[in-house]
Amino acid sequence: MCGVSCMAGRLFYLILIYLIFIKRKDENGMAKKQVIMTSGGVEVRHKPLGLRIWNNRGYYIMFLPVVIFMLIMNYWPMLGVRYAFYDYKPVGPLKFVGFEHFTKMFGTEAFWTAFKNTLELSIIRLVITNVSAVIVSIFLNEMKNLFAKKTLQTIIYLPHFMSWAVVASIFSLFFSPSSTGMINGLIFHGDTTKYIYFLASKTWWRPIFYMINIWKETGWGTIIFLATLSGINPELYEAADIDGATRMQKIRFVTLPALTNTIITVLILNLAKVMNMFEPVFVLYNNAVYDVSDVIATYIYRQTFAIALPNYGYSTAVGLFRSLIGGFLVIVCNWASKKTRGRGIV
Repeated sequence: MCGVSCMAGRLFYLILIYLIFIKRKDENGMAKKQVIMTSGGVEVRHKPLGLRIWNNRGYYIMFLPVVIFMLIMNYWPMLGVRYAFYDYKPVGPLKFVGFEHFTKMFGTEAFWTAFKNTLELSIIRLVITNVSAVIVSIFLNEMKNLFAKKTLQTIIYLPHFMSWAVVASIFSLFFSPSSTGMINGLIFHGDTTKYIYFLASKTWWRPIFYMINIWKETGWGTIIFLATLSGINPELYEAADIDGATRMQKIRFVTLPALTNTIITVLILNLAKVMNMFEPVFVLYNNAVYDVSDVIATYIYRQTFAIALPNYGYSTAVGLFRSLIGGFLVIVCNWASKKTRGRGIV
């Protein structure tokens, strides 16, 4: 820790010295000034970089702790990627194994199951939550009673602010195969011999997972769509009224086309995060449903913390592969964003 502090201190003083003493000078010993021609034909002398930094030295000095913190907390840990190529266990020496962990990973059925589940759960969850958010935002936009609209908005926003641990506890009680399970009680009228353990059923786990995500995230997802709807020109609706359009026709030919670009943008931006799913699955899954619920992040967690003698090198290799796929998705989404919006996301 002393070494990191010393390095940060030296970096601070080097930058400070640069800000104070470094100035570019021309052959006459005067600071260079770049001449810029404005659109009006006026010549403006642009101050050299060193002088601009010196004039704004207070801002750079204030920003410096943030840079140092980011380097230490965000970039320093990236050096641990090298352990993906080592046999690294809690006991025993560190041993270089090359691509052995990647060979093992690609030959493990559980890994490919987790990879497939990650894509399926993330993409389907993304689509259904956005579709439900669009539908709810349209209905909210059509409401004329302002008090009822604000009340309903508040009610559907609230689940987003509940932690996934609390949400999992609530729905575990609802779907419990015991006397406290409200769903089983309503379906089977108290006949405990027919009770279903929904969250331990490979048939029911995914539908329940999607339903919980809709309940929790739909309200929050409506915010951006309502913002788009509020920007639609009212004259379009007035013109539709003059043409005799019904409410459903106005939604179809005015509202939905106005939302199309926003829907595509939201889908593209969120597609880059499909590999990051962890908490929603972790709090709801169990051993009985690994085949349909296990994702890359939970697979890494089990390989690291649920094994008596974990191999941190293997966990790091899986994490590195996940990061590479996530980076590839960001590039794809950036390309798609440029094609649809005219500008990228990075």
